[in-house]
Amino acid sequence: MGTAQAKKKFVLTDFVTKWGTVLTIFILLIFFTFANWNNDTNSSMFLTSSNIIAVLRSVSITAIIAIGLTFSLAVNGMDLAVGACANFADTFIMTMFVWYGMSMGLSIIATIVVCLTVALINSILIVKLKIPDMVAALAVMFMFQGVSLTYSNGGAITERMTRPDGSPAEGLLPAAFRSLGSQPWIIIIMLVVVAFAHFFLNYTKHGRYMYSVGGNPTAAQLSGISVAKYKVLAYFLSSAFAALGGICLAARVGTAQVSAGDAYLMPAVAAAYIGFSVMGAGKANAIGTLIGAVMVGLLENGLIMMAVPYYAMNIVKGAVLAIALAMTYYTKKK
Repeated sequence: MGTAQAKKKFVLTDFVTKWGTVLTIFILLIFFTFANWNNDTNSSMFLTSSNIIAVLRSVSITAIIAIGLTFSLAVNGMDLAVGACANFADTFIMTMFVWYGMSMGLSIIATIVVCLTVALINSILIVKLKIPDMVAALAVMFMFQGVSLTYSNGGAITERMTRPDGSPAEGLLPAAFRSLGSQPWIIIIMLVVVAFAHFFLNYTKHGRYMYSVGGNPTAAQLSGISVAKYKVLAYFLSSAFAALGGICLAARVGTAQVSAGDAYLMPAVAAAYIGFSVMGAGKANAIGTLIGAVMVGLLENGLIMMAVPYYAMNIVKGAVLAIALAMTYYTKKK
């Protein structure tokens, strides 16, 4: 009898650790559906197609930035500079349009290339100088927060603004660029990014090598895998996708506000770590990160519709992240 109970408990625990995140999303959908019920129309204001699309649109930038973080987590790193990188990309690409009147294609390419300096400095500090990932990335985060503020003179970048030298900025955002920040394009970009990351990490040798480096760098080195090379690759991919997230932010908002991209750091971290527990993966993965981003987005959307004060939302999001981490590390412990 004791064996049967233990087996039943094991099966239940295994189910919760593998599918608890997905189950939580369904619970949130049910809860917010009835919590935001409109008796006049006898329907829910939450569970409508327009609101669900709004949630997907709102989580797109978070998911793209979190995918960048996922690559660094795959090699057991931690790129805390993704938010600052996204913010720098947001500021830089807006100046390309507004200050210099550059074309859309050239502006996007220039922004991603310039933002790769974040990865370059991360790589030097982490791989060359052997500084712990989190400490090095934290230093780079502060550095590029300052770079963004200095480059923009501490102000927002908008169309028809006055440039720092006193001259009027005559450049405008291309209509095609603005469309990237609206539906369905921003959602399509998010799905393409997730599909690429999933394919790269699971179906290419480079992705598998990244997981090997993250799992046991010593064993990976003895197997002939260049640990330094794949750590550098992970941080360059992290910065590239964080920059893409910043570009999408500029396209969606149409301005570069001070420290706007920095606000995406903690939601991205939450999404990536929640993804660890999806399907019992126990490691960074693209599908899990997307599901984590959707969960964070549903929480924010539902709480806003319930008129919960913004300063109380972090309590709920922090609690959900703690539960996700508990499920992840309980699985690893087993």
